[in-house]
Amino acid sequence: MEFAALSVASSMVIMLFQGGGVLVLSGRRYRLKLTAVQAALCEEFGNICRVVWNTGLDQRRQYRRRGVWMNYVPQAAELADAKRDHSWLTAAPCHVLQQTLKDLDRACRDHGTFKVRWRSKTRWAPSFRFPAGHRITVERLGRTWGRVKLPKLGWVTFRWSRPPGGEIRSATVSRRGGHWFVSLLVDDQATTPAQHAMPGTAVGVDRGVKAAAVTSDGEFFDQSFITTGETVRYRRLQQQLARTNKGSTNRRRTLAAMNKIMGRFSDRRGDFCAQTAATLTAKNALVVLEDLKTRQMTGSASGTRAVPGSRVAQKRGLNRAILDKGWHRLERALTSAARYTGTRVEKVNPAYTSQRCAACGFVTEGNRESQAVLRCKAADCGHTAHADVNAAINIKHAAGHAVSAFGDFGNSRSVKQEPVGRATGRTPCIRESPSFRGGGSQSWLPASRTDDGLHSHSDSRSKVWNAVYRSLQVTVGRPDGVGV
Repeated sequence: MEFAALSVASSMVIMLFQGGGVLVLSGRRYRLKLTAVQAALCEEFGNICRVVWNTGLDQRRQYRRRGVWMNYVPQAAELADAKRDHSWLTAAPCHVLQQTLKDLDRACRDHGTFKVRWRSKTRWAPSFRFPAGHRITVERLGRTWGRVKLPKLGWVTFRWSRPPGGEIRSATVSRRGGHWFVSLLVDDQATTPAQHAMPGTAVGVDRGVKAAAVTSDGEFFDQSFITTGETVRYRRLQQQLARTNKGSTNRRRTLAAMNKIMGRFSDRRGDFCAQTAATLTAKNALVVLEDLKTRQMTGSASGTRAVPGSRVAQKRGLNRAILDKGWHRLERALTSAARYTGTRVEKVNPAYTSQRCAACGFVTEGNRESQAVLRCKAADCGHTAHADVNAAINIKHAAGHAVSAFGDFGNSRSVKQEPVGRATGRTPCIRESPSFRGGGSQSWLPASRTDDGLHSHSDSRSKVWNAVYRSLQVTVGRPDGVGV
């Protein structure tokens, strides 16, 4: 069996202040070659982490419905008590389960307890993290192979595509596309420069569906991420999937083949975004993007049964084109690559950037004659340019001042400008800067309430983790795999 070399920088943005500079922690990702026993252990660790996540989330939601809070500190204490009563929790390393609860705590703080999703057995890809870097050892076995020692897994062989290049802080094991990977968080002593090598340079980037990215300098970045043969095969697999029964072996085999094709598709897109981001940040001290809400832009137009949507098929095709180009992934790649060059990445209001003439600032819907042609309709202008390049220039100009609705770049409100509620309602210029979330966790555990009154914390722990134990036994046969 051949193992393709894969080593990409992690999109995780981790920065530490050290010695007056910003220390950047880098990611190294390698493909693992597990034995049958190690693969079974990884599956078991992933299942336990999934059940702990779902049970912890269910407990948090129950507490929120009573008007009280639950956070990491009391849940970690309850987890330690539950391990004494339920031996199956001891199969996974304790710090792996603690990291799961920490991830849950941060997700609830960032998005809200009732917006955090359950981890389904069928939809969630197993993943768990070893935070103790001093217990992780990496050795090179030859030109193409190496091994890493992980707690309870022992020595695990992986494809040596590049050296780690620094002190290991943590390791994350995950499964994707039928293969297991390990991502090492490495301190390679790289720091963010105080100033870019070419200060004063700036570029605007317009993301689109015809070309993935077009710059204000006239550069076009685009690539096809899937071949014609793969498209045909994927369509046939979709038809085959529709004829299979849920839970059958043929269905699992078909899904595995589809995931293999989409895995290659995603890898090519990630490589394209990384290379494009490296090119843009190496040549520019400022990269300006539109503040696009990709999740909202790709929402369904189907509507409801009472109020059905219109032009659903066209909207579905547009959504697919937007997601295929990887707009958000390019934004994340630019943010990651900017740490090494000192580039600033700013986002501006996207309103009217594709309709405004970059030469005179006149805005009208008729300026955009076609997808590729912009011709200014102002009587004294007549400027003609590629529509995407013109939009990128407007994006670059908007980084220095607010984007007005109708082309007048003054400080006062234009008499021709639409009301804020009818336009975008957003701030004209939004500058992204590193944010550090603070705030300590509450150290108290409020007593939970039942219909009969208050009961002790120990009773609450027992009931919660008894539910965990029952969920672990039941979820193997449940289609949703929620486990709570």
